[in-house]
Amino acid sequence: MLNRVVVTGLAAITPIGPDLRTSWDNLLAGVSGVDKITRFDCQDYATKIAAEVKDFNVEDFLSPKQARRLDRFCHFAVAAAKMLFEDAGLTIDGEKTKDLGVILGCGLGGLETIEAFHTKLMKSGPKRISPFYIPQLISNMAAGQVSILTGAMGPNLVTTSACASGLHAIGYAYSDIKLGRVNAMITGGVESTITPMGVSGFNAMKALSTRNDEPQKASRPFDRDRDGFVIGEGCGLLLLESLEQALERGARIYAEVVGFGASSDAYHMTAPEESGAGMALAMQSALKEARVSPEDIDHINAHGTSTKLNDICETRAIKKVFGQHAYDIPITANKSMIGHTLGAAGGIESVFSVLSIYESKIPGTINLEHPDPECDLNYCPQESIEKEIQYVLCNSFGFGGTNGSILFKKFEE
Repeated sequence: MLNRVVVTGLAAITPIGPDLRTSWDNLLAGVSGVDKITRFDCQDYATKIAAEVKDFNVEDFLSPKQARRLDRFCHFAVAAAKMLFEDAGLTIDGEKTKDLGVILGCGLGGLETIEAFHTKLMKSGPKRISPFYIPQLISNMAAGQVSILTGAMGPNLVTTSACASGLHAIGYAYSDIKLGRVNAMITGGVESTITPMGVSGFNAMKALSTRNDEPQKASRPFDRDRDGFVIGEGCGLLLLESLEQALERGARIYAEVVGFGASSDAYHMTAPEESGAGMALAMQSALKEARVSPEDIDHINAHGTSTKLNDICETRAIKKVFGQHAYDIPITANKSMIGHTLGAAGGIESVFSVLSIYESKIPGTINLEHPDPECDLNYCPQESIEKEIQYVLCNSFGFGGTNGSILFKKFEE
């Protein structure tokens, strides 16, 4: 017998808030987290803006010594895990359990650490490299540190599938609980790559917005005047549990996870396949697993990167899956406010998708002033709306043609 899987905890550290409530309130209010880059001197860079996490103090969660030994992406993961347990009504007491696992998504890992130690190597030689260098940079250290913190002895791994990493992590965590391998999972996505190499690399691809004089208007999913995505950072975590365990401990249940789909475009290194067929397959797979029809979907949280190819291809994919119903579905693009948080995107946007169900509110898509003629669906321009939601589908797509969709449902016992 397959387990039902529910969401019993949420946590977020985003460019619009250092915690869940602040992030959600600002998302509903249409607040942009994009501004001038402060983490390094960007004077010589084509892009001088990013969606940085602000008002985050790692020493609220880790000692100075612990913090020095971890990259910023691990700071986010550990801090979010502590907030997740608080939200879920659990305590971190040092007890270990084999029935709790950790699967996180992370696209690039400790890029800041790599750059810092490369500089040290070039200036001072190999003897100046710290023994913590490798453990600091590897992507799976986010899950490893969360496991150490919480005592989770179940699966402990990181999915790395570019910008779909966080969503894929949630999908596979859901599958493990559904199949009875564990009773609970800490899952989601984390990323922090607003660094000289990160920005210059995406600049070299002509992928980033250079609207440096209007940072808050730079991220413009589905808008005719977009000129690229805005790089962001942050973390979004969910606690998933089997329904049986959640009811047994009297947990608050935000929503139920009912479907997951993953697919590949099998097409190109960076560009999505233009018909949207691969993206559509991921959405169709999630619906099929949940045994729901396209007409049952009340809301879609789009990948919506603010790049022409992604916006148009995702729109085509949605039309392919939903037909005429596509025009009736409120679609939102959280990246219009938080930028593109890469491997964290699926985690953060899944957190917001669950809150949309729980609070019956759909955030708007800001900066959608002149819709692209090929993007003609209802993207909830400018303002959030109130709506009862039974099902919400969340999409994430990434380089290499990797696609993921996850389906959340309003919980009914």
